Amino acid sequence: MAVRKFKPTTPGQRHKIIGVFKGTITASTPEKSLTVGKRSTGGRNAEGHLTARYLGGGHKRKYRVIDFKRNKDGVPAVVKSIEYDPNRSAHIALLYYVDGTKTYIIAPNGLQVGATVVSGPEAAPEIGNALPLSNIPIGTVIHNIEMRPGQGAQIARSAGTSAQLSSRDGNYAIIKLPSGEIRKILLTCKATIGVVGNEEHHLERSGKAGRSRWLGRRPHNRGVVMNPVDHPMGGGEGRASGGHPRSRKGLYAKGLKTRAPKKQSSKYIIERRKKK
Repeated sequence: MAVRKFKPTTPGQRHKIIGVFKGTITASTPEKSLTVGKRSTGGRNAEGHLTARYLGGGHKRKYRVIDFKRNKDGVPAVVKSIEYDPNRSAHIALLYYVDGTKTYIIAPNGLQVGATVVSGPEAAPEIGNALPLSNIPIGTVIHNIEMRPGQGAQIARSAGTSAQLSSRDGNYAIIKLPSGEIRKILLTCKATIGVVGNEEHHLERSGKAGRSRWLGRRPHNRGVVMNPVDHPMGGGEGRASGGHPRSRKGLYAKGLKTRAPKKQSSKYIIERRKKK
C-alpha cells in the first residue's frame, strides 16, 4: 500500500498524508452477516459517569467479527476481498470456506484476492496460513500469535507488525516480538505466516484537528496548563515545566515499571523489550 501527500492549498492539506485504497481495498461494503452494531460510550461507564477523558463523537462504526482462532483445520478457504476496517489499523480479508462458512481474518501483506488459505497442522507455511508453532520452520516471520492454545491470537495484530520464530526449546517456541522482547510460547499455539498488511500506516498524518474528531478523539489538554487541584504537574508562576512527567493520578510516566513483580507469566520472558 502507498501513501498520498497533498499540495498545501489549505492549512489542513499541508501536512495531511493518507493511505491509498486503490489497488489494495477491493470491496467498499462489509459482509452483513459478519458485522454487529458498535455502541459509542463517549467515555461514560454504565452509570453515566465520565471515566475516560477526551473521547466522544466520531463517525458511526460497525464492528467486523474477526476469526482470531482459525480453528477450521484442514478446510481450505478462498480470499474473496480485502477490506478496510474502521476498528483497527490493519486491513481485513473476507474468506469463503468450501463448506459455505464466511469469516474475516487480519490480511497479511501480499495476500491476493483469489488466493487459497488453510489452517491446521497439515497446512504449508505460506502467507495467510495458520499453523501450530511446532510446524513452522525456524526463522519464519509470523503474526496473529496465540498465547494459550485455542484462546485466539493476541500478539502482533496491528498494521505492519510481525514476530519471528527464533528457535525451539522443549515444549516451547522462542519468539522475538515486535517490541524486541524474547519469550517462550507453547508449541501447540497457532500463528499465521507473514507480516500484517497496511505496513505504511505509521506514515499517515491527520493534517487537521477535524480528522481526529471524525475518529472520536476530543481535544486533549496538557497537565502543565492545569491547576494543581486538577493535575500533579499543574500550577506554578508563568510557564512552569511541571516537574517530573506523571499521570493525572501521580504515577511516573517515564521509566516506572508497572508490571506486577511476581506475575506468573514472567518466567516465560527470556529477554525484556528494548528501551526506546
